[in-house]
Amino acid sequence: MSTDLAALIRRLPKVELHLHIEGSFEPELMFALAKRNGVALPYSSVEALRAAYDFSNLQSFLDLYYAGANVLITEQDFYDLTWAYLEKAHADNIVHTEIFFDPQTHTARGVPFATVLNGIHRALEDGKSKFGISYRLIMSFLRHLSEEDGFATLDEAMPHLDRIDGVGLDSSEQGNPPEKFARLFERCKQLGLPRVAHAGEEGPPEYVWQALDLLDVSRIDHGVRSLEDAALVKRLAETSMPLTVCPFSNVRLKVFDKLADHNLKQLLAQGLMATVNSDDPAYFGGYLQDNLLACAEVLDLSRDEVLTLVKNSFIASWLSAEDKSRWLAEVERLAA
Repeated sequence: MSTDLAALIRRLPKVELHLHIEGSFEPELMFALAKRNGVALPYSSVEALRAAYDFSNLQSFLDLYYAGANVLITEQDFYDLTWAYLEKAHADNIVHTEIFFDPQTHTARGVPFATVLNGIHRALEDGKSKFGISYRLIMSFLRHLSEEDGFATLDEAMPHLDRIDGVGLDSSEQGNPPEKFARLFERCKQLGLPRVAHAGEEGPPEYVWQALDLLDVSRIDHGVRSLEDAALVKRLAETSMPLTVCPFSNVRLKVFDKLADHNLKQLLAQGLMATVNSDDPAYFGGYLQDNLLACAEVLDLSRDEVLTLVKNSFIASWLSAEDKSRWLAEVERLAA
């Protein structure tokens, strides 16, 4: 990768569409909050915790992810977590972020829904004021839990829907197909909530079909296994269905053995609306800009391919048409 391309990546405005706020929990902050709240962590030091970030699959990561979340208790904890991410986003020139939060991870531990939402939302508002980062907030349902549990979470969210911009589906994909949540997503559709879902990461292309046909999603989170199904590729291309791809995550969770094996370049070549995101950056070794720079280098992305990935994120976002046009014009100006 040329130094010119690296410099362009750094100066371009960017959008993040696939970021789990709990997955931005850096070990240093985790230990600080554990101390503040008197919670014992099963690790002796920051270094020991970071050394545990060696995952064999999605579930091995999730086990650590949920254990770390145990130290998040107060509204200030959720504010501090979100603010730490926003500072990194600002440094990466992210101008708009659409983040996931997992209320069930916290309400199951006795943390009130409003405590979680208030802390995250207050930080997002402060990020908008201080950094100019606009946002959308997506409430994710945990697919390893029951649909009934999801309905209970939706009931808890009802008084707060003015601060929730859409819903998602995450957690363990294997054995938890999208069809398991068809009624829940239909109810969210009736409420006017936009919908996205993780599919085609560890799960098969069939899960992507289900997310499209049964959950009526506007984006597929991950979707990298879609290339295994030619008919699915055709549909995704014809409908310009966005894929929120997370390269570092895919490698750390063994979807691909190494970054050089990643199919991001092939997704673009097939005419799919791929975007680059960081997923759970504290656990997977890099934030959005790190992912873009590494992919450009290792996958030998062209300048046009990088620009397409950046533009796709704006197009796939839930920004207004006016804001999309403004930012796309800015990308063109900086790339000229």
